[in-house]
Amino acid sequence: YKTLFGQIKALVADEGDLIANMANVAAMLHHEFGFWWTGFYRVDIASGQLVLGPFQGPVACCRIGFGKGVCGSAWERKATVVVPDVHQFPGHIACDSASNSEIVIPIYKNGEIFGVLDIDSPCLNRFTQEDQAGLEAFVKVLETGI
Repeated sequence: YKTLFGQIKALVADEGDLIANMANVAAMLHHEFGFWWTGFYRVDIASGQLVLGPFQGPVACCRIGFGKGVCGSAWERKATVVVPDVHQFPGHIACDSASNSEIVIPIYKNGEIFGVLDIDSPCLNRFTQEDQAGLEAFVKVLETGI
């Protein structure tokens, strides 16, 4: 995570477009760690939903409601949610049956949740405290450009 942190920081430092930065961060994380699905959802205030943003992996759900699934729960709780087995998570939204564990990290802009970083793995119990800390640090880098 330390090596990748410097690479991500350099990657987004000179680019002011958030969508471009999210796309590159998703690609970098996805390929570096071999996750099943790596991407972003953005808050759409008008609809009260998370809307699919840049991602890497199989086709995904386009919209997720507030408090729904792991992504909507992270938005509602305003906290990172780590799920060792998504099949045991009440209300899990199964966009892809190959996903078995998930981590979702909120992204803030001006004190409000702007979106989330969502990562899925086919492995049960894939995400550790080290993963959480590292991914939260990457999100902080993105937040500086929002």
